[in-house]
Amino acid sequence: MRIFKFGGASVKDAESVKNVARVLQHEGTENLLVVISAMGKMTNAFEEIINNYFYKKDNLQNSIDFVVNYHQEIINDLFEENHEITNKVSLLFGELSGFMAQNTSTDYNYVYDQIVGFGELISTSIVSAYLTKIGVNNQWLDVRDYIQTNSNFRDAKIDWKLTEKKISENVNTSQLNITQGFLGSNGKNTTTLGREGSDYTAGIFAYCLNAENVSIWKDVDGVLNADPRVFTETELLHEISYTEAIEMAFYGASVIHPKTIQPLEQKNIPLFVRSFKDITKDGTCVGRGKKITPEVPCFIVKKNQILASISAKDFSFMVEHNISDVFKKLHEYKLKVNLIQNSAISFSVCIEDKYNRFDAFYNDLQTNFNIKSYKNVTLYTIRHFNDTAIKTIQKRGKAIIRQINTETAQLVIE
Repeated sequence: MRIFKFGGASVKDAESVKNVARVLQHEGTENLLVVISAMGKMTNAFEEIINNYFYKKDNLQNSIDFVVNYHQEIINDLFEENHEITNKVSLLFGELSGFMAQNTSTDYNYVYDQIVGFGELISTSIVSAYLTKIGVNNQWLDVRDYIQTNSNFRDAKIDWKLTEKKISENVNTSQLNITQGFLGSNGKNTTTLGREGSDYTAGIFAYCLNAENVSIWKDVDGVLNADPRVFTETELLHEISYTEAIEMAFYGASVIHPKTIQPLEQKNIPLFVRSFKDITKDGTCVGRGKKITPEVPCFIVKKNQILASISAKDFSFMVEHNISDVFKKLHEYKLKVNLIQNSAISFSVCIEDKYNRFDAFYNDLQTNFNIKSYKNVTLYTIRHFNDTAIKTIQKRGKAIIRQINTETAQLVIE
């Protein structure tokens, strides 16, 4: 059994869907389960629907129309007029409208999960129908019948025992299966698996089906040692160990999320990152073995960070009890910590303010602490650094924090 995952960029328009079909035909469609994300930037578009549903009712219909027209254009380019897929997608949009009309819950996270998942349901329906049209037999699966979770909406936890039972007993591994990434079910409602949820879905199916391997198809040749949008010179990493992939993800690299790696590592299932633009290339293999091949510095960039330097008002040492108080507040305000550095009387953290809560955190903390902040700084992390790599980053601005351990160097650049 093999597991493939295609992200939004790989199914962003009609030509992209045709290319996915070419990839599948080239790789062989037997003993294959394919996980597919929402098309293009449709997750963002569905999030716009959710926000308008809650906060800007006047804009709601326009945001729905945008999503409907986007998918209809792809359908028009792939199918003849009045193809049955038009009716199926219309029914899904009808289900969406019905939910919004009948819903009485004000729980944003619950509503988010009930709405956003239509992106995956629609994209997989279109891809499955197109494959059938060109003679590639396949079975469309509703992933919510297989992946079972708790009710922690937007970051649901897997019920592994029940999920493994449902997948191992009900998925026909001899055929081509098409299913959705990102989604699960608590037995009653749709849930979502959080960040990088579609990759995680591939890992879950691989674990439960004892897959031979997992392939994640992207618009790049594989995993690079740096983001080509930030660095002009990059190198392809041919091999990465599971541990190294988790380390890089911890520091913010968009390699593979640790949640995806963990079930694969448990059963030693290799993961390949390959290009859907050039299927002749081998890409990157993540598995057991060397840390990385070739052994070159790997650069990870996190922009729009906030550096906060915190000290006690009575000039006492920053030790366990007051550091603990700071971390409680960081957790309370949902501020993600990406770097920690402390001295006798000060404690510095480089944080990510995803939910725009820093100002509230700052005001709260001022009661007992002095706090100085630097906004819009950039955190550079270098795995397997050398002097040349550090100098390259130092040229990008003033380093207000520099932290180095055996394998990793981090610099906060103002």
